Amino acid sequence: MVVLGLILLIVGLVAKISILTTIGAILLVVGLILNFVPIGGSSRRVW
Repeated sequence: MVVLGLILLIVGLVAKISILTTIGAILLVVGLILNFVPIGGSSRRVW
């Protein structure tokens, strides 16, 4: 998701298409948040 957001952001900036830039930025931010926030309690403890 981060890679797709980065590609869309770059293409949107080069081609001067604002909707691609917006979608790329949103995908980039959401991808980074999902990458760094553990979902579903991924810190498993082994006893």
